[in-house]
Amino acid sequence: MRLVRQNYRNGAIGGALAGARGTARPAPTRPWTKNHRSRTTITLLTVTALAAGCAEATSTTVKPAAGQQLLKAPPARAMDAYATKLRQESSARATAAKRWGLTKPPLPAPPAPKKKPAISTRNGFEVDDHEGLPPVFTTIPTKDKVVFLTIDDGAEKDPVFLRMMSELKIPYTAFLSDYLVKEDYGYFKKMQDRGVVLNNHTLNHRYMPNLSYERQKQEICGMQDVIEKRYGKRPALFRPPFGSYNEDTLRAAGTCGIKAAPLWNEEVFVDRWDYRELDRDLHPGDIVLSHFRGKEHWKGTMPDMVRRFLKLVTDKGYAVARIEDYL
Repeated sequence: MRLVRQNYRNGAIGGALAGARGTARPAPTRPWTKNHRSRTTITLLTVTALAAGCAEATSTTVKPAAGQQLLKAPPARAMDAYATKLRQESSARATAAKRWGLTKPPLPAPPAPKKKPAISTRNGFEVDDHEGLPPVFTTIPTKDKVVFLTIDDGAEKDPVFLRMMSELKIPYTAFLSDYLVKEDYGYFKKMQDRGVVLNNHTLNHRYMPNLSYERQKQEICGMQDVIEKRYGKRPALFRPPFGSYNEDTLRAAGTCGIKAAPLWNEEVFVDRWDYRELDRDLHPGDIVLSHFRGKEHWKGTMPDMVRRFLKLVTDKGYAVARIEDYL
């Protein structure tokens, strides 16, 4: 305000207006009177009003005063969007759980570890010369309170099971045998399209230690070829039928491109759980086995098995994670 008043007293405003009309005149020299003060006040009010109008018209270019900057919107919006996503996912889990007859929604799995745990053969599961062969294990070393569901062979092809697992977003890994899968390759393609990894359980589900090295290699490599032809990718994981193997089994598996041979620490059925450990309990990183079975083999369906599996896992505070995320 003082600057505007000083300019007026020095005739700057009048000179500027005169210059705009093309006539340069010296600044007037008048005594400072009450009338001058009135005109000054009117001028100041007019200039202030004009300035305020301009500020309103161009408010998008005017920055807040120091210490009053607005919060940066993009990060705030990103956090709001993330929180909204979590709420929506939690609500969807609860709705799906109720729809599929679960008393509690499954717990969400933690993020995949950035550094994969080191996998080695479990003590007592080694063959005589295990160096350089695929590791055999029943549990993945992790502090995450997770278990891994694996399902073997491919006898039952229940579309309700596919829908249930997809709606509940429960990850699992399939170990397939061709003599059962070939009845309907398309069923397992739908499974793969839902994010399930299809792995090797041999062509014909033979008891491997009874076979020669060449026969074992044929069983394992032959299934590698089938899965690659039908589903586009050779598996990295192999599970020997019945969990039985010898050195030839693992040498043949390695030759066929297998990187690891996971077994299991628990097995879940429609009506019970079986445990490998004496404490008969779950442990972080445990691998759980089940089978593609229906009422012809069980006292229930695959969805019944899933309900039993999820009830125990959730009650004990475990989430179900993808085994491939840890290998």
